[in-house]
Amino acid sequence: MPGLVDYSVSEGVATIVLNDPPMNAYTHEMMKDLDAAILEARFDNEVHAIVLTGHGEKFFCAGANIRMLSEVDQTFKYYFCLHANETLQRLERTPKLVIAALSGHCVGGGLEIALAADLRLARKGSGKCGLPEVALGVLPGTGGTQRLARLVGRAKAIELMVSGRTFDYDEALALGVVTEVREAADDAAFLELVLAHAKSFTTPERAALSVGHIKAAVHGGVDLSLDAGLALERELQAKLFASADAKEGIAAYVEKRKAQFKGA
Repeated sequence: MPGLVDYSVSEGVATIVLNDPPMNAYTHEMMKDLDAAILEARFDNEVHAIVLTGHGEKFFCAGANIRMLSEVDQTFKYYFCLHANETLQRLERTPKLVIAALSGHCVGGGLEIALAADLRLARKGSGKCGLPEVALGVLPGTGGTQRLARLVGRAKAIELMVSGRTFDYDEALALGVVTEVREAADDAAFLELVLAHAKSFTTPERAALSVGHIKAAVHGGVDLSLDAGLALERELQAKLFASADAKEGIAAYVEKRKAQFKGA
């Protein structure tokens, strides 16, 4: 898949790389390429997990390309934000585990992309993250105001956004912005580590269908009433009970052997 986003698949894991170094700042063209890669991974039955990263060691992503924004009209800016929202919602709603591999700085819209992933693993000491859009007189307009508030709470999210400060990945871990910080000698070693972690959520070791349904239950139910969320959970559970993987998992437990899942 040529363009501003690289796409590859290996051993059940799709790797999506934002590739416009050194900053990997996104334009509408990059967002269209990202959208296409997400759909490619969604429709591929051999893909059970997705790793999203940036090219090089300086930036995961520096956010929207500011020069591009300075050259377009208000209508374009509106639809640019709308399409970016739709793209990240597609990522969020794809029932496959998505891991953002953060090596280098992850700021502005870059962090907003990462927030749409299910897990965020960061390379220790490689950079900072944050939502500094207030310095430009705007707000985080690619889901940042909504996803960050849901992640860290309203007051802390407002504080981080109105101050516009950036912070290292250790603080991000303490805040709950990233889920894990890992040591790695360089970007390549870090990506290898993340890919190995992603592979642990694929078949035959892990029931990828179950992982996808867990994700769907959380994203689909978290903003519903408890009763509605429980109803969604029951429906998804019923589908899993009817799956070959659930039958295999239960049989393996009874027979005291390791389950061999097929993702079906």
